[in-house]
Amino acid sequence: MLNVKIKILDPRLKSDFPLPEYQTESSAGMDLRAMVDEDFVLNPGEVRMVNTGFAMHIADPNITALIVPRSGLGYKHGIVLSNLTGVIDADYQGPLMMPLWNHSTQPFTIHVGDRVAQMLFVPVLHANFEITDDFEEDSQRGQKGFGSTGI
Repeated sequence: MLNVKIKILDPRLKSDFPLPEYQTESSAGMDLRAMVDEDFVLNPGEVRMVNTGFAMHIADPNITALIVPRSGLGYKHGIVLSNLTGVIDADYQGPLMMPLWNHSTQPFTIHVGDRVAQMLFVPVLHANFEITDDFEEDSQRGQKGFGSTGI
């Protein structure tokens, strides 16, 4: 189990809404809430930065958090993140924000406390680059790019 320190920035997280939590025992992500001052309408094509109500410090350089859309909101209502996936580095300690984007043709109301994104903790591998003049030729793919493996 990973222990992550969080700082509550919106007191409603202690009184009116639960902290981020896993919805089932097998959930990979925990839902993040829109901790906004009041309900608002996100119009088609509009992007708005939405606060989660807390800051966190992962501290372990081998872990990162990913902020990703909730599949139901994206599929049913077109509400996703404008950056598609947010990366929270282990040394970041500021407020967690979500750039919500309505890519549908219909306005969508975000209510205070709505679960609008999810956060996953994943391992990080740090790479060292090794300069070479050639790669081994035993790769099936080689330099074949977009669409080379079919549909």
